Amino acid sequence: MEETNSFYFISWFWIITFLLMIQSKLPHLSDADNGTSPGNNTDTGSTAPKVKLSIEDKKVVIDNGILQLTLSKPTGIVIGLRYNGIDNLIETNKSMLHGGFWDLNWSEPNDKSIRGQFDKLIGTSFEVIVETEEQVELSFVRTWDISQKGKISPLNVDKRFVVLRGQSGFYSYGIFEHTKEMPAFHIFTTRIAFLLNVNKFHYMAMADNRQRFMPSPYDRLSGRGEPLDYKEAVRLVDPIEKEFQGEVDDKYQYSCDDKDNRVHGWISMDPLVGFWLITPSNEFRTGGPFKQDLTSHVGPTTLAIFVTPHYGGTDLVVKLKEGEEWKKVYGPVFIYLNSATQGDEASSLWDDAKKQMNSEIQSWPYTFPASKDFPQSNQRGLVKGRLLVKDAYMSNTNIIANNAYVGLTVPGVAGSWQRENKGYQFWNTTNEDGFFIIENVREGNYNLYASISGFIGDYRYDTAINITAGSVIEVDELIYQPPRNGLTLWEIGIPDRSAAEFYIPDPNPLYVNKLYLNHTDKFRQYGLWERYTELYPDNDLVYTIGVNDYKKDWFFAQVTRKNEDKSYNGTTWQIRFKLERVQETGNYTLRLALASAHGAKLEVRINDGDEESMPLFSSGTIGRDNAIARHGIHGLYWLFNVNISASMLMNGENIVYLKQAGNDSPFKGIMYDYIRLEGPPL
Repeated sequence: MEETNSFYFISWFWIITFLLMIQSKLPHLSDADNGTSPGNNTDTGSTAPKVKLSIEDKKVVIDNGILQLTLSKPTGIVIGLRYNGIDNLIETNKSMLHGGFWDLNWSEPNDKSIRGQFDKLIGTSFEVIVETEEQVELSFVRTWDISQKGKISPLNVDKRFVVLRGQSGFYSYGIFEHTKEMPAFHIFTTRIAFLLNVNKFHYMAMADNRQRFMPSPYDRLSGRGEPLDYKEAVRLVDPIEKEFQGEVDDKYQYSCDDKDNRVHGWISMDPLVGFWLITPSNEFRTGGPFKQDLTSHVGPTTLAIFVTPHYGGTDLVVKLKEGEEWKKVYGPVFIYLNSATQGDEASSLWDDAKKQMNSEIQSWPYTFPASKDFPQSNQRGLVKGRLLVKDAYMSNTNIIANNAYVGLTVPGVAGSWQRENKGYQFWNTTNEDGFFIIENVREGNYNLYASISGFIGDYRYDTAINITAGSVIEVDELIYQPPRNGLTLWEIGIPDRSAAEFYIPDPNPLYVNKLYLNHTDKFRQYGLWERYTELYPDNDLVYTIGVNDYKKDWFFAQVTRKNEDKSYNGTTWQIRFKLERVQETGNYTLRLALASAHGAKLEVRINDGDEESMPLFSSGTIGRDNAIARHGIHGLYWLFNVNISASMLMNGENIVYLKQAGNDSPFKGIMYDYIRLEGPPL
């Protein structure tokens, strides 16, 4: 490997030297609009060159005068992308991951492997769907039959690529179908991946405050990178560019909530070219707006993730039964290219990519896809209404649910949307008066759900909603009554499905990603779970109501404690509080909202420190979201309500014991969202 890639090491050295010379002169990419526009050559008028298609023996080429896209035939892999003087934006070195491709990770139902099998969804037939001066749309199909059982995933797959006249980029979408003749199987992950030219793209951007020059993929190789607690995390001990010396590289540090995951990509500095992946709609993603997915990482790699169990666990795996009929369209997503002259600021590329993102969102649903499986806007419907909250212990009148997330997806119980993975989801937020409109909803039967920051639990509208083409449905004024039995006696945290408000320690200096120093997303640093043992080497956390501050004193995750022999112990936290007088009638209620759980077992005891005694409450073993290891401040949301008999409480000091009993790895644990003790009903 090292001999094969010696040329690339040399090339990288000179490129890094060049970058060092110009880096100090380049401003950090910001949200500011400097009034300049990158030279992306986009021209949607009649003056734009016509779209041309060239079909050869083993490849097809689409050229619209701005870019030239080359795909293998009939396999449907992006092998070439020429733009703005760069012959190929795509990596072609076959000793590395290369190309642009759809793929899928799958298993048969009885396969216990967590990795599954890799399926690159290789097309076996090719068809021109549209060929005009304005548009070329190509189809690469892989059809399954019984002879392929166990070899590839049992799906019919149609991969589509579209180039439009005057557009500085191309679109891709996929149609997956499982028919009644097909066996059962599970989809772990499906996505589009682009491996970009390693000698050109070194600067990654995914948000205004999350962008940087990135290490080289060679820095992760043995001798240059030191593997950490899992293979994705590597400490760079001998990087090519010494600026990265000692840093941690981990792709999970660049994850993002899907509600915020609309544009990300890379910049080449010579020439100044941007490669951006824009996702104009979340309707085809799984798990709802708070589901987290990967974006871009060292490679240079950029991803459009459609299905993954990351930050959710097996609940997010698509489990198809034998003979189950299922079809879903993933995408389209837009691969956008822009450029600037060397005299322009590189920040203009990021600013322009965000403008293009907004344009794509406004254009959704697209009118150009030729597949009948992608409905146009006149084949869709909308739902509108108003959402309020009724909590008599907080207000005598209904409370406006402003900036709440309201969504439609397949029928289920309250909160089931965060585990939904086969259908489509349509979400929007309420305005300052609680009104919402959910547009462009596909035909079908749905439940309406909501998640309201500031209130525990999940809302579901009891009446099913049927969407037909052109339908406009106005629901009644919706009233959410969050769980509540009595007055709040004390509370810890903010009910917002996240642990971000709690104490997040500084990282170990040995495991730093410089991007997240002095950053709002401090929780994305590697190894923070180990800091608990350092802060509490002998005794666990004790939190006293009225004395401690959860922003400073409540550790963001209840993790295990590491022993000298590298084994792990479960931990027991205490919440100490005083009651002046216990009400003898009625039950008290402890609300435990969890932002994440991974192989955890939560036990609750009241005024009983004997861990061998029967707990008042036990969650059983819950969660597989692995958000602690993957630097996510939340995973799946859980809510537990524990009734406490008045006889268990005392006038004066009381203690709630919270034991997290999972103890066989450093990543077993819980992130709390919010804890509240309520008095008996009035």
